[in-house]
Amino acid sequence: MNHVTVITGASSGIGTELARVFARNNHRLLLTGRNTVALEALANELTGAKPIVLVADLTEPGAAQRLVDTLRQNDVSAGILVNNAGYGLAGRFADLEGASQLNMLDLNMRVLTELTYLLLPDLVAAKGRLLNVASTAAYFPGPGMAAYYASKAYVLSLSEALHQELKQQVGVTVLCPGTTATVFFDRAGINPKLIKALRPMSPLQVAEAGYRGLMAGRRVVVPGWHNRLLAGVSGVIPHFLFMSFLQHLQTGRRK
Repeated sequence: MNHVTVITGASSGIGTELARVFARNNHRLLLTGRNTVALEALANELTGAKPIVLVADLTEPGAAQRLVDTLRQNDVSAGILVNNAGYGLAGRFADLEGASQLNMLDLNMRVLTELTYLLLPDLVAAKGRLLNVASTAAYFPGPGMAAYYASKAYVLSLSEALHQELKQQVGVTVLCPGTTATVFFDRAGINPKLIKALRPMSPLQVAEAGYRGLMAGRRVVVPGWHNRLLAGVSGVIPHFLFMSFLQHLQTGRRK
């Protein structure tokens, strides 16, 4: 059976650039996301990769299994899984709508876990690879985006554990980007002036770093020297010294 690279959250940002990077490196793709127009445009751009397109909200019941069924219907299996889909919400935990936070946690953690579990037999059979997209948010508590930061800490922890468990069978890498110039921050509701001051990396830079790290078999990839510095000092600097800055950044009023 032929293998494909499955990329979730492919309709924008880092996911779109990951699709382009994998396509340039001769991977056949299965692209999934919620934006029909964006996914179809990307598929038309990447015709050489013969992309299979699945428009789906992966938080809906049965959606993950539908992705597996789509693979089987096309007589392919997953050789690489890229769990990229996710989003964040900015604001005080008590002020944000409960249902919105639970939906975010569902996508960021449960969907990633379910897809990994369902496609793991494919990955093992192919001696394939798994790339989970976390964030430098995984390294700190995040007042003002408390649930989001916690969800990315889960992704980092799960990925590192799977890297150890599966190291003789599947290459597992976790990508931890810092601030990236995507629609993520618009959706989260963070002041764009503050984001610009952090000198965000481009989605292409992040995607290329993730691809290189995955193919090299690295456990953790943190693109950008400033982000690596931040992740590195997370175990040295007391978290309370950093949390007031994060709270200002993530709850600052949009202007």
